[in-house]
Amino acid sequence: MAAQEIQVPDLGDFKNVEVIEVLVKPGDQVAVDTPLLTLETEKATMDVPSPAAGVIEKLLVAKGARVSAGTPVALLKSAGGPAAAGPGAAPAPASTTGRAPTPAVTAAAALTPAPVPAPTPSAPSAAPAASAPASSTPAPINEAGFSAAHASPSVRQFARELGVDLTRVRGSGQKGRITAADVKAYVKGLMQGGAAAAGGAGASGGAVSGGVAWPRVPVPDFAQFGAVEIKPLSRIKRISGPRLHASWVNLPHVTQFDEADITEMEAARVRLKDQAAARGVKLTPLAFVLRAVVRTLQKLPTFNASLDERGENLIYKKYLHLGFAADTPNGLLVPVIRDADKKDIYELARALGELSELARAGKLSGAQMQGGCFTVSSLGGIGGTAFTPIINAPELAILGVSRAAVRPVYKDGAFVPRLMLPLSLSYDHRVIDGADGARFSTALAAQLADVNGLLEAVP
Repeated sequence: MAAQEIQVPDLGDFKNVEVIEVLVKPGDQVAVDTPLLTLETEKATMDVPSPAAGVIEKLLVAKGARVSAGTPVALLKSAGGPAAAGPGAAPAPASTTGRAPTPAVTAAAALTPAPVPAPTPSAPSAAPAASAPASSTPAPINEAGFSAAHASPSVRQFARELGVDLTRVRGSGQKGRITAADVKAYVKGLMQGGAAAAGGAGASGGAVSGGVAWPRVPVPDFAQFGAVEIKPLSRIKRISGPRLHASWVNLPHVTQFDEADITEMEAARVRLKDQAAARGVKLTPLAFVLRAVVRTLQKLPTFNASLDERGENLIYKKYLHLGFAADTPNGLLVPVIRDADKKDIYELARALGELSELARAGKLSGAQMQGGCFTVSSLGGIGGTAFTPIINAPELAILGVSRAAVRPVYKDGAFVPRLMLPLSLSYDHRVIDGADGARFSTALAAQLADVNGLLEAVP
């Protein structure tokens, strides 16, 4: 039987993606969907699954290689079983061990995120770098941060040769990528005994010289106080952590708190739950929140914009893609519902369910975590009264939703029980001021109270 050529599936907008781990070797028996390779994009890591059961006859790529959609990666001598996924199937996000046949997750969206997800911002994507200390001796390398830095293998090798910790270098390349010139500039700054001249992310990810010397938190030897156990962070957290840090220190966050009366909304949801189930849809409160967010963004389009690289212009998007934080076994991912403004409440609920299931199963593609305009992070199913979500840059705002509670509200001359939903809106204060933030939360509360508007058909 002729060997089957396995190709890299669709990666969305990503090209020239690095192979960071090869999970099989020639002669290995694999099943359908067994991960073969792990790829690392700017927003996530993903596994390339086997499309059929069989034996790996030959590997066509090695660790460190660069691949794109359609690149041949292996030859498989098929066991004759039906292929569960063809070359166009989306790669599954990688597991934390990189070897388990069951797919796990990694991020976006970075989300971010969660930032959230989390999540995963595309700019700035490298961890914000401290400037060089006034010393000619490089700081010790932070291995965890070094491995997550946004740099090519050749730049990583170059940095190691010079003893440079990439977590302290700001990238001036596309989407914050660290270049060899950035490493050289950092070393030059060290030798001059002053601030590093490495390019750094400016107000909106543009390159600027110099930087801020962020003090490190000293970590003691905890074993001196008692027994300890060390477990590595999941890959998704190692990737999303520096990006959340970048968003937090580069964007001036303001978080505004408000609450919405969702008494009628919840009554309508309960009333329509069986009708939705008949359509195969689980109608959750989050679907109503997303519909209300869509209607609010249509009225206040600045919240659906982003700053350009120089931080001088606003890019208003004519599309509306909503991200939402999905809780998975390995951390938060931020799937994106595309064209959310063209979906009614039932279609939003269906998209929520399908993307959440893919996230939990580790089967989200890169394209399904790209292009978000605004993110919603809901902790309502877990608890809490308020929190301060980190913006999923380059978005301008993120909405946090906590657990609703029945409280006495003074209305029409008397206290009445009302179901109140806490809202936490974080926004980029370079673009959005407090008055705009208040307008958004007020408009959102009004949309959540307008049940008929939430349920009306979408043209």
